[in-house]
Amino acid sequence: MARTIRQVQIGNALSAFGSGFTVPYMFVYVNEVRGLGSMTAWLVFTLFALAALVALPLAGRGIDRYGPRPVLVAGAVTASLGALAFGHATGTGHILMSAFLFGAGVAVVQPALATMIVRCSTAATRAHAFALQFTLVNLGMGIGAMIGGQIVDVSRPTSLTLLFTIEALMFLVLAAVTGSVRIPAAPVAATASAAPAAGGPRSDFRTLLADKAMIRICVLAGLIFFTCYGQFESGVAAYATDVVGTSPSVLGLALGVNTLAIVALQMIVVRITARRRRSTAIAATGLVWLGAWTAAAVAGLVSNGTVATAAMLSVYMLFGVGEALLAPTLGPIIADLAPAQLLGSYNAAFSLVKQVAVAMGPAAGVLLVGAGLSPAYLLVMAGSTVLIVVLALRLRKQLTGPQDNAVRRQRVVAGSRPADTLEPRLAA
Repeated sequence: MARTIRQVQIGNALSAFGSGFTVPYMFVYVNEVRGLGSMTAWLVFTLFALAALVALPLAGRGIDRYGPRPVLVAGAVTASLGALAFGHATGTGHILMSAFLFGAGVAVVQPALATMIVRCSTAATRAHAFALQFTLVNLGMGIGAMIGGQIVDVSRPTSLTLLFTIEALMFLVLAAVTGSVRIPAAPVAATASAAPAAGGPRSDFRTLLADKAMIRICVLAGLIFFTCYGQFESGVAAYATDVVGTSPSVLGLALGVNTLAIVALQMIVVRITARRRRSTAIAATGLVWLGAWTAAAVAGLVSNGTVATAAMLSVYMLFGVGEALLAPTLGPIIADLAPAQLLGSYNAAFSLVKQVAVAMGPAAGVLLVGAGLSPAYLLVMAGSTVLIVVLALRLRKQLTGPQDNAVRRQRVVAGSRPADTLEPRLAA
């Protein structure tokens, strides 16, 4: 089991390394290198979300029926072909079709990897496994972005083509590394939101809609991904450059600070959250991100100078702290909520929410900042983080003790009960 999970994590890290080569330069590639304009560039990101809408329901059913491994291989190969075609595309039609193929492949890979991690871990090790995955993804993307930054040259389209070719190869590596792993036949998760009926659930879609806890976590996750991940490389970057006057070199440093915060804190945070409710960890994330948006407001008020630079660096650092809190939290909740035979569908639904929210984030952020409404932008984002806190605390009413990590081993001194028993944890 340990060897299998390591193999999955290595493949995941390598694919993230490949993605790091291209993710920071997608907009520049379409808009400037290929000269297709900003509208086409935004259509590319829209197609990524549309591709996820089409592919993820099929991926969820495929994982539940055939297992995560063949679905992951199919998704990785599709993403590889899409990346290769995207890097060689020159016309609008060609690049949009490539974007759809690319986005569909990447969307399919995510729930398949999440299902693999669940099946290759136990309830006791699952939070650590998801946290390690998140750390390796960020580390891989950070290293890939740094190397890619030394290769890219907007005056030479072939340099961008090379980056997309490298990413295509990394997806094939992911398929090769994970395609040979032996996945347990059934999920290890011992808890589920609802036991299946005698003949099994009537359908994955109806079961999902009937699961109030899953609906609540999807709404909360959508807000989380919209508020942070959807702003990370768009709205915040636009605010930093247009309002604060932050230079591109400082933005690059800020991204490095974000990655460093995640890598340095992730395993420490895993140990802390292991003794806390998952809903509390999510609420704490909202408070940390509220601090980030407050720091952004300070940076906008002082503009330029050392104080503004320090404030923007702290924004990205605090985003990293919040991300570290979420990594061992959201994935395990989904795993514990899902009925065993619908684990793939639940992971696919969660991935779909993420893709749509991340796609909506840049539109809201860039439009508000671009229209000169930066105070309104900050208020919307700060209000969203407060709402994250409220929804997280309300979520605990929908979760069982194990789903919310609200049980602990406690020694009973007196009485006839066994010395070591699982007791409800009443503390936050």
